[in-house]
Amino acid sequence: MTKKRKHQEDFQKVKFKVGKKKPRLENATDTTFKTKAIQIPEQLKEDGVLPTQNRKLNIKDLLSQMHHYSPGVKHNALLGLKELLSQYPVLIDAHLSNIISEVAAVFTDKDSGVRRAAVHLLQFLASKIRGEHIAPFFPLVSAHLSSAMTHISEGIQEDSLKVLDVLLEAYPALLTDRSVILLKNFVELISHQQLSKRLKSRDKLSWMLSVNPNRRVTSQQWRLNVLTRLKKFLQAVVDGSSETEDEGLQEQKDSPRSVRNPICISWKLHANNQQHIQLFENGGLRPKINSSFRLRSLTSVMDSAEKGLSSAENLKGFIEIIVPLLIECWIEASPAQSAPILGNLLESESQQLMQQVLSIIHLLWKLTKRHDETYKMELWLRMNYLVDFKHHFMRHFPYSVQETVKHKKKDSFKGSKNCMTSSNNVDHLLLNLTLCDIMVSLASTSTLQTDSGWLDMIRKFVTDTLQDGSKLNSKQVNRLLGVTWRLMQIQQNKVATEPLIKAVYTLYQQRNLLFTVRTLLLKFFSRVYQKEDLRSQRIRSQSKVLSRWLAGLPQQLALLGLRNPELSNQLIDIIHSAASRSNKELLQSLQATAARIYDPLEGTLVLLPAEAQRRLVQLVYFLPCLPASLLACLSRCCIMGRMSSDLAATLIGILHMRSSFAGWKCQVQENSMNDVDYFSFLFSTLIGFSREELTSLQGIRGKPHISQTQLSPIRLYLTDLDQFLHHWAVTEMICHSLSTIPSQSQCFDILQTGICKYLVGLVVIPDSTAGSLLCAINKLLDQACIISENLHKFLASCCYSLLYFLLTLDNEDAEHLQKRDMLWGSCISALALLPRLLRLMLQSLQVSRICREELPIVAQLLRLLMQHGQLRSHMITNEFLVQQIIKDIMTLKSGEVQEQWLTDLHYCFNIYLASHPQTPGPINTVY
Repeated sequence: MTKKRKHQEDFQKVKFKVGKKKPRLENATDTTFKTKAIQIPEQLKEDGVLPTQNRKLNIKDLLSQMHHYSPGVKHNALLGLKELLSQYPVLIDAHLSNIISEVAAVFTDKDSGVRRAAVHLLQFLASKIRGEHIAPFFPLVSAHLSSAMTHISEGIQEDSLKVLDVLLEAYPALLTDRSVILLKNFVELISHQQLSKRLKSRDKLSWMLSVNPNRRVTSQQWRLNVLTRLKKFLQAVVDGSSETEDEGLQEQKDSPRSVRNPICISWKLHANNQQHIQLFENGGLRPKINSSFRLRSLTSVMDSAEKGLSSAENLKGFIEIIVPLLIECWIEASPAQSAPILGNLLESESQQLMQQVLSIIHLLWKLTKRHDETYKMELWLRMNYLVDFKHHFMRHFPYSVQETVKHKKKDSFKGSKNCMTSSNNVDHLLLNLTLCDIMVSLASTSTLQTDSGWLDMIRKFVTDTLQDGSKLNSKQVNRLLGVTWRLMQIQQNKVATEPLIKAVYTLYQQRNLLFTVRTLLLKFFSRVYQKEDLRSQRIRSQSKVLSRWLAGLPQQLALLGLRNPELSNQLIDIIHSAASRSNKELLQSLQATAARIYDPLEGTLVLLPAEAQRRLVQLVYFLPCLPASLLACLSRCCIMGRMSSDLAATLIGILHMRSSFAGWKCQVQENSMNDVDYFSFLFSTLIGFSREELTSLQGIRGKPHISQTQLSPIRLYLTDLDQFLHHWAVTEMICHSLSTIPSQSQCFDILQTGICKYLVGLVVIPDSTAGSLLCAINKLLDQACIISENLHKFLASCCYSLLYFLLTLDNEDAEHLQKRDMLWGSCISALALLPRLLRLMLQSLQVSRICREELPIVAQLLRLLMQHGQLRSHMITNEFLVQQIIKDIMTLKSGEVQEQWLTDLHYCFNIYLASHPQTPGPINTVY
């Protein structure tokens, strides 16, 4: 064998027999492995059970079809999404990101049907998704909207306005955050850039209106559609501003009528050092800082693009672009300049376009007032645009509508456009008023002589409109009053302002005005009055019309009643403001109308809610005179329960401060309130019932309204718990007022005379009246007071009737049980204070005249009186009487088995009286 052959044998191929397996190599890798399943039940449940719509497609299937090339498939997918999400709203939150991204992507779809379905689906989603949920995805929505607004296709641009409507309605705050981009898109929708020869050296581009003949609508109609959305967008920007002001009647930043937070003070708590009153500088208003430095706002750290229209530079830049375009739109829509006649007639579509032009300028003017340097901004606007506005806007002022009537067809539903053009949301008065508002904002006191020509035109138009007598809506009146206020600020002499105030008063005197209109007029007059009141302190020249308006407010309040509580509240606030300033005409009118306002049955006081009642009660303090008839009405208001006990206490306190007993160092106004009338008020309120009511009670007999005992000539009328608690709270305030009168003995004599004259001799007395009288006696009695025998007997009868009523109460009678502590305390205090009263009551306990069922009650009463620490010494003094009563009871019970109550009575007598303890001890027995 050769050497070459031996070398080949080392790599010789092994031959295998057929049907045999290949042997395993020694260096082969083992590729086998084992697996185990991981069980996740919640995730396994999700797949295969997603809800579907009628075509058996779930949300994933529908979202995937949104990428299909066929418009029909995408249209059906959008309809299916709306159907599925309306049936299963839970899917919205679970798939919100995918839904928003897919729907926004078809804003620029070529097919109009797909875009229309996308708008409908977006409108449905907007009603289901809150702003904070869609906020993370809103930049994507805004980007697609911006792409649609700037698209080359006219149809996509038109549908983008519908998308904008939905977003402005649902998410105005999110949309206005991207105002810089969207405002530029608005401009590009109606104009295009053109290099101006005038500005070529400065490399600036000017904008001019564009005309596209391929659109389905006219150029004027297209601009109207765009400007309508621009106006809504700017309105959202204004509403979202930090400083919200009412359109028309705007409060000035330095106005004295700022929002005040009143401090509720309880004088009782303050007098007892339980409530501390903290005083603030400027009466709680915004402090005025006299400093040349100003804190930087948070928006100043942002980029100018992020600020939007809150930046003065961005706002000026947008005004420089949009105002010339708006003037061009105005010129196209304005009447022929060859016939400058007042009252030029406008077509409906032209007037709508002009209205949108003025509304946009008006909103931009409002935004300029939100910046710090308002004066500089107004000066810049006047310098750049006053000439153009006078030339184009005021040339044909005022404007009116051309009404062309077309005959209606038989099918009025199909031909809805066949009507007067003036009914198509056209308001020529609002157009003129918006123009007036814009123009007067460019005028000031310093430019009065220069602007007198067109200011006189506006003043005449405003005066004629107010005096016309036609029905005005709230929006028109608001704008009208705003222009009137501005005119009064520009020219503040009485010759110029008095005709304007008179014209507004003519409108105010009209009947059947809307509530919102009446409210605006009240706010206007109130503001004018406060402004004039501040000015009249230096110059005494008050408007006669304003005085007449103020004098009529109390009568209007009395006539209004409960028909409109909100309007009544506004009238009360104005009356209170003028009364606190001692307006003579208003106080005289308020005095003449007070009897109707404070009538206890149908007066304004008892009809209005609690807060309005509080303000009316405060007005009592400002009344020049408080005659007896008015005090009688106020007393009935206090005791009838139609206002709260706290408010009644406030009224009593106010009357006390108006009386001669308030301790004023200065002299009280003469003839404001007679002392006799004041005591009559206190006594009537203390009794709690009128003479007629007490007379009618004398005929009531038996339970459940009467508590009667054979040992007392007085029967108690049991009042309701609410009436009792109200009367008791009022009684405490009456007693407090009586206790502050310097001469207590004279005050007691007056009270004693009233009781003997009006109450002694009555058979039925209300339980609250009896308790109130005892409280007053306890409060006023001192060593100098002399009590008559008739009053002693009357009070003794009242005490026993009250004690008998309390001892016979059932534990189940929860209503009357709440009276127990108050009545028991007043009786015991009176018996402890007046020993003669206790003796008379014991002498009246002639047990031989009563039935056997009342004997345990008398025994229980004696036992409680003996056990009471305050009465111990008096009971010892009357030991003989008590012993005689016990003997009489034993005589009646002789021959019978002695009961437990009789044993207890003997025990108490032997313990407390028979042994004659020297010190009564601190025992206070509770019945």
